[in-house]
Amino acid sequence: MSYLEEIQVKNLDHLGIVAGLIDEIGIVKIINNKLGIDVREKISAGTVVKSILINGLGFVSRPLYLFSQFFQDKAIEKLLGERIKPDYLNDDKIGRVMDELYKYGLNNIFIEVVLEVIKKFKIDLKYSHLDSTSFHLDGEYKREEDKEKQEEEKIIKERPIFIKKGYSRDHRPDLKQCVLDLITSQDGDIPLFVRVGDGNESDKAVFGKVLVEFKKQIKFDSIMVCDSALYGQENLQIIQHLKWITRVPMTIKKAKELVQNIEVEEVKDEDKEKRSDLNLESYTWKEEIVTYGGIKQTWLIVLSEKRQKSDLEKLEKQLSQEEKKSQKFLKEIQSEEFEHPQAARYKLKAINKKLRLLEIKEVELIETYSKKKEKIYKMISLIIKKDEEISRKTKEAGKFILATNLVEENKLEASEILITYKNQQSTERGFRFLKDPLFFTDSFFVEKPERIETMLFLMSLCLLIYNLGQRELRNCLKRVKKGINNQVGKVTLRPTLRWIFQCFQGIHYVILNGVKQIVNLTEERRFILSLLPASCQRYYL
Repeated sequence: MSYLEEIQVKNLDHLGIVAGLIDEIGIVKIINNKLGIDVREKISAGTVVKSILINGLGFVSRPLYLFSQFFQDKAIEKLLGERIKPDYLNDDKIGRVMDELYKYGLNNIFIEVVLEVIKKFKIDLKYSHLDSTSFHLDGEYKREEDKEKQEEEKIIKERPIFIKKGYSRDHRPDLKQCVLDLITSQDGDIPLFVRVGDGNESDKAVFGKVLVEFKKQIKFDSIMVCDSALYGQENLQIIQHLKWITRVPMTIKKAKELVQNIEVEEVKDEDKEKRSDLNLESYTWKEEIVTYGGIKQTWLIVLSEKRQKSDLEKLEKQLSQEEKKSQKFLKEIQSEEFEHPQAARYKLKAINKKLRLLEIKEVELIETYSKKKEKIYKMISLIIKKDEEISRKTKEAGKFILATNLVEENKLEASEILITYKNQQSTERGFRFLKDPLFFTDSFFVEKPERIETMLFLMSLCLLIYNLGQRELRNCLKRVKKGINNQVGKVTLRPTLRWIFQCFQGIHYVILNGVKQIVNLTEERRFILSLLPASCQRYYL
C-alpha cells in the first residue's frame, strides 16, 4: 500500500458545531423515540433528520436531491456515527423519513424539541412574538378542496395544506404559495411554535387561534406580541384570557381621532437621559385608557421623530407628483368637448378618484358650439389642495398606536411596551434566515403538500439550532467580557453564528496510518469552541 493510500482527508469545517448543537438539544433521541428504531435499517430516522439539518446549515446552495453528494467530501462518520456511508442517505430513505415525520405529527415533535430547549437552556419566555410570511412554489399542487369541511377544521389541521395563490410577501403574485406562522422568543429569537397554512390564508382570520393553540402547547405565562393583523374585535375576544401587546390599525375610528387630536407629552429633562440609555431618545408618547371589543386596554400613542421626518418627506414627494399629474388632467378636461353636462361631470369625478391630496374643481360649464355647429359643453376648472386631507396626513406623520390589555395591577411601563414591540423584528430575522438564497430550500422541489409542510418543519428546526447557537455564544462572550474579531477586524460581543461558521472553514478530519486527528484548529478557533456547549467541542478536541 502506497503512502498516499494511507491518508484520508475529509472536511469538517463548521459542521461539528452544528452536529454538537443537535446533540446538545437531543433531537436524534426525540425523533427516534417518536418514530421508533428498525434494527433492519442501516441508519435511524433521527440520524437522517440530523443529516438533513447539517446539510441545511452547511450553507451550500444545493437542493436536497443532491443530498448524498453533499456528504461525499465530509467527515460523515465523525458527524453521524461509525460505519455510516453517504449512499445510506438516498432519496428513498429521506422521503420515507419525511413521510413518517408528517404522519406522526410535525407540531407534536417540534413542541417536544422546543420544551427541551426551554428547559435545558433556560430561555426567558416573558415575551413571545408572532408573525407570518409566505413561500412561493413552482408546480401544480392540485387537490380537491372541500370548503365546508375546511371551515370546520381546527387551527392545527389534520389535512395537508392547499397550495394556492394569495397575498404574496415575496412580491410574486403570479405563483402559488403556502404561509408560515412563526412564534419566537424575545430571548435569542428562539422559534417556539411553527404552523404551515394555506396559500390564501389571512393573518387576521388565524392569528388569534394560533396564539390560543400556542398557549395550550407551551404552558408559560408569556406576553404575546403581534402586529396589527391581530387587532380586531373577534380576535380580541378569542385571546381575552391571554396577555398581549399589538399595534392598532389606523382604520379604526377611535385610533384616527386620537392620532389627529391628541398631543404627545414633552419629555422632561430628568427623563431624557433614561430614554437615551434605552435608545428611545427620538420617541415621545402619551397613554390613554380605552375599551375596544369589550376589552379594557392601555393605548400608547407614540411619535417617532425619525419616522415623522420620513413621512413628511414622502408626503411632500406625493404632493409634488400629484401636482404634475393634476396639471395633465386639467389640460385634458379643459380641452375636451362634451355632449352633455353630465358627461363632463362624470369625467371630472373619474379624474378626482385618481388624486388624493389635490382636487380639480369645476368653475364653470360653458355651453357653446362645435365646428359642425353642434351644441357642446366645455369645462373651466382649477386645481385646489385638499387642505383637510393634507392636514390629517401631517398630523399623523410619525405616529402609531400600541395597545395592551395589561392594565391596573399588571400595567407595564410605556417604555417597556415600546421596546418590546420594536423587538417584533425577531420573527422577521427568522424569515430572512429561512429565505436566504444560501439556505438549502431556496426553491422547493418536493411535489406533495405534505412534503412541503415537512420541509418547513425541518427548516424551522435549522432556524432553532442556528439561533440557539448564536444565543449561547453571545451570552458566553458577555460573561467572560471578551470579544472576537468580526468580518472587518473589529472586536464584538455580538458576532453572528454565520461569521463563526466562516471562521471554521478549512478544518479537516485526517486519518493517517489509522490515526485520526483534527487539523487547522487554531487558538482562536479553540477559544470560540470553549464558548460553545460541550457537545460541539467533542467534534474537534
